[in-house]
Formats: sequence, structure tokens, C-alpha cells
Amino acid sequence: MNTIKDGEYTSTIYKKIRDGQYASAIDILNIELQKQPQLRATLSLLAYCYYHSQDFLNAADCYNQLSQICPDVDDYKLYYVMSLYKGGDYQTAMKASFGIENPAYQTKVQKIQAAIKYMEEDYAGAKSLVEQSSEEDDPDNVINMGCLLCKENQFEKACKKFQQAIQLAGYRASLSYNIALCHYRQKQYAPALKHIADVIERGIREHPELSVGMTTEGIDVRSVGNTVLLKETALVEAFNLKAAIEYQLKNYDAAGEALTDMPPRSEEELDPYTLHNMALMNMQTKATEGFEKLHFLLQQPTFPPETFGNLLLLYVKHDYLDLAADVLAEYSEFTYKYLTPFLYEFIDAVITKQTAPEEAFRKLDEMASRHIDSLRKLTKVVQEARDLRDEVGVKKFVTDYEEAMERYIPILMQQAKIYWDRDNCAAVERVFRKSVEFCNELDPWRLNVAHVLFMQDNKFKEATGFYEPIVKKHYDSILDVEAVVLANLCVSYIMTSQNEEAEELMRKIEKEEEQMSYEDPDRKIFHLCIVNIVIGTLYCAKGNFDFGISRVIKSLEPYNRKLGVDTWFYAKRCVLALLENLGRNMISLRDSILQEVIQFLEHCELHGKDIPVSNAAPSINDGPKAPDGRKTVAYEARLLKALFLEYVGWP
Repeated sequence: MNTIKDGEYTSTIYKKIRDGQYASAIDILNIELQKQPQLRATLSLLAYCYYHSQDFLNAADCYNQLSQICPDVDDYKLYYVMSLYKGGDYQTAMKASFGIENPAYQTKVQKIQAAIKYMEEDYAGAKSLVEQSSEEDDPDNVINMGCLLCKENQFEKACKKFQQAIQLAGYRASLSYNIALCHYRQKQYAPALKHIADVIERGIREHPELSVGMTTEGIDVRSVGNTVLLKETALVEAFNLKAAIEYQLKNYDAAGEALTDMPPRSEEELDPYTLHNMALMNMQTKATEGFEKLHFLLQQPTFPPETFGNLLLLYVKHDYLDLAADVLAEYSEFTYKYLTPFLYEFIDAVITKQTAPEEAFRKLDEMASRHIDSLRKLTKVVQEARDLRDEVGVKKFVTDYEEAMERYIPILMQQAKIYWDRDNCAAVERVFRKSVEFCNELDPWRLNVAHVLFMQDNKFKEATGFYEPIVKKHYDSILDVEAVVLANLCVSYIMTSQNEEAEELMRKIEKEEEQMSYEDPDRKIFHLCIVNIVIGTLYCAKGNFDFGISRVIKSLEPYNRKLGVDTWFYAKRCVLALLENLGRNMISLRDSILQEVIQFLEHCELHGKDIPVSNAAPSINDGPKAPDGRKTVAYEARLLKALFLEYVGWP
């Protein structure tokens, strides 16, 4: 570095800045600054590089030094305030903004002060500052007013403001994204996706260097970093919103693909929203990692406001009620800030199940009664609006009804679960019967009714009547249906002597799995495997272990594609049941079957070294832990093999 001459030094720095190589430029500038600490030009370039590499705290430090070296240059004071604001030090930024007294800078200072108040959630203060501006056609003021209208849930008006800003200032990716967000908040997914597609298409066309879609295609590309260019394209925001919409529409594969399509960054470079969405999208396959990500976000200064509620709801969904209670206690200050009264009341009632199930049922029943009254009233006003041919009113009231139903269903399911956990299927049936007036056309309700009927052994025909419409609705994409639903329907067919229907359904599943395997050879697909395991379990439960255990074993071949957390859970139950019956001398098996079981366990030991036995939630206090070798499929398979060898007396 010391060999670079002055002219070469200047051209080298400007070339690196022009090419966006800020990190390299910063290294050179820091070396030069050590030789001349007060060199204004070097310090100014260093501040610029820090700012554009989004290292705002170091940028603020440089601009603070510059404003002291050159107290008459108000630009440095303004950049100092902007760096503090971008770095999240709002109080210091606001205080520093009062030090800029030049009237020529009043408009710029006012805008920054409004932005600071907005970020501090002082929306009234921000609105007051925005309204003070006399420049009604100033694009920044129009955008700021649009953002404030969003906070007031006036999305239609906000959308018009952002469209006005585009007319005034020309196309900006961030404005198109804001319009998409307004449509999303109004559940207008089609226009939202249209604006998102526009942002993505422009980003790909104008900036191929951002490697959009490369990760999804399996191409190994380096991180593009969190550059100003990336921020200006709004690609990260657009892909996150696309993922959220696809997730809401239950297009889970498309949602996951949206996240992998975005410009590649290393995990430590990910923004809070991307990290939050990655946790949600992968909960089905990587639940432990998902819980860790969400809990990590809660420990950060800023995080998506949905994080707190989503973490609690996922704990409730996975029945980690003690962890939900711990999170509520540890982050009690978040309760009123991030949870609606309904959500808090619901989570509190569910957590109560641990210690007082009767009290929990009472709380849930009170909530259910209020929602049923609300649903009846909304049904009435919808009908009245239809009679008056009030299309706007019908649309609004139908939306209100759907939102009320979305809140009611979880309450109903938690009430039913209290009895389900006690194996009281008759009581669960009574709970569902009370809700038939509103829920009989809803798939979640029909599905749970089907499960209750299925578990009663003598109601397989009735269960078939509930399972069939759900499966037929997705018959052209059968793998979108949960594996356990397909398995239960097959068993119901078998138990009602409809073997041909069961075989046809299994052939359909097998055909789709083969097609998916052809398209993605490395992807694990468990549907047919779980169907066969459940059928094998049925035969084991009826005492026919010869056929049942053989079917379970064959269902996991090939092991590298079929062995997973869920398939091992179901398979080992059959193996344990076999061992228990052998130990009690209730059955006898041929040596060939015992040898088959031992070979099966050896295969599971070989292929299950990296497969956990459950998607356990992490401790909220201890954080991520090193993998425990005793909680793997390999360890449990080895243990079961030892027990079988001990029983049969083989070496």
C-alpha cells in the first residue's frame, strides 16, 4: 500500500468506489488515515464508503469528526444525523439535528426528524412535521404521508399516495413494493403479486450481478452483501412479500422458492424479516432451527412485530406450553405491544391447560360463545346487505365474517384437544357437533372430525365420508395432502372392504412420488412410506405381526430417501410393540422375521446418524446446543437391536 503514489492512490480509491468495492477502499483509506489523521479528503471518502457499505455507526463517527474539523460545513452535520438515524441511534440523531441551524437545510432536517419520530413510533409527531411542509408536490412528503396512512390502516389512501409519488418522481422499486404491500394488507393478493413481479423483473433485467434465482437452481454463488444497490432494488423486500403471499395461499413450495430466489447472502447478513420468514417456511422440516431463529430475533433491538406472536403460536401448535409460558414471562413487556387482546386471551387460555384443564376449557368456551354470537350477527348483516344489493357492504361484511371465523377455529380446536388428550373421542365429537352450523364446509373442521371418527374403530365409513372430499379436492396434486390423511383414508377403505379404492389411491401417490423424484432426485418424499407404515401398524394392532412388521420394513426402502423424523417415529412404535408382545410370550415369530427386523435396525443405524428423533424446541435460556448423539435415529436403532439380540439370544 505504501508504494502507491498520490495520483495512483486517488484513481485506485475512486475506481474501487465506482465498482462498489467499499470494503477494499475502506482498508486503503484507513491505512492512509493512520499517516494523516486530520486529512479531510481521506476522512470524507472513508465516511462515504462506510455509509454505502451500511456500516452506519462508523460512518457517523467519521462525519462527526468532519463536522468538528469543518464546523461551517453543514453537509457533514446532516450526514452525521443521517448516519445515526440509519444506524438506529434515534435519540442522538434527533439531538444532533437541532444543531443544524442553517435555514437552507430546514426542509431536509424536518424530513429526517419526521423519519426519526416514525421509527420511534411517534406517528402523531411524525405526521405533524410532515404536514408542516408547504411543498405538497414534494415526492418525499407524499411518500411519508403514504407511510403514515399505512400505520393508520388506511391502505387504499396510502396506495394512492405512493402512485402519486411515482408520477412526481418516476419509477422507484421501493414505491412499487409499497403499493404491493398496501394490496397485501387488504388481502388483494393478485394486484400485490403483479407489482412484486414488476419489481423482480426490473431487478433481474437491470442488475444481473445480483444473482437472482441462482440459489434455487443450485448454483453456488458468493454473497452479494447488503449494499445500497440491493436496498434500492427492493428485491429482498419483494421476495419476502411474495413468500408471505404464497404462504397465505398455502402454496408452501412457492413460498420457500421465493426465499431462495432472492439475491444470495450469508446467514449473518440476513435482515430480520428474511430470517423470520425462513424460520416460518421451514418449520415443517427444520422446526428446531425455526424456533432458534425466532427466539434469536426476540433478543435483537429490532425485529418484525409478528415474531413474538408467531413464536408463541408455534409453541402452542407443537404443544410446548411450558416454553410458551416462559416466553410470556421473560418478555412480558412485549405482551401489550405485539399481541392483540384476542391473541393474548387465547394463548393464556391454552397455557392454562397444563395445570387446570377445566379452567382452560371454561376460558375457551367463553371466547367461543362470544365468537358464535359475532358470527350469527355477521351472517345476518351479510344477508341484509345482499337483500339491499349493497356489493361494497357485502364484500366488507364477508371479509369481517371470514376474519371472525379464522379466530374461532383455533378456539374450537383447542377445546376439542382438551378431550382428545384424555382419549375422550365422544366428548370431542360433541364439541364439533356444536359448531356444525358454521364450520361444516371448512376443511380444517372436516379433517378433525374425520380424525375423531377414525380413532373410534367402529366409524371408518363415516370417517371416509369426511376424508374423501378433502383428498378429491387435491387429487391432481395428491402430495399436497398430509400423508397421515391419505394413510387414514386408505385404512378406512381397507376396514370397509374397499380394497380397490385403497390400491388406486396408493398407485396415484406412487406415480406422483416417482414424478417428483425424477424432477428432484435428492428430495425426500414420505407420503407413500407413511401410508404403508400406517397400514402395517393396523395389521400389527390386529396381532398379525408377520405381515404388519414386514410391510413397515419394506416401506422405508430405500432408507436414504425414506428414513426421517416422522417415519422413524411411526416405524419404531411397531418395533416396540413387537418387542413387548414377544417379551410377554403373547406371540411367536419365525426366525426369518426376527432376522429381517434386526437387519432393518442395522440399516436405520447406518442411515440415521444425522437424523434427530424429534423436532424438539430449544430451551429459551440455553440457546442452540451441540447435537446430542443419543437423540438420533442411529442411537435408538442400535438400542432396539441390542434388546432384540438379548431376547433371541443371538451373538
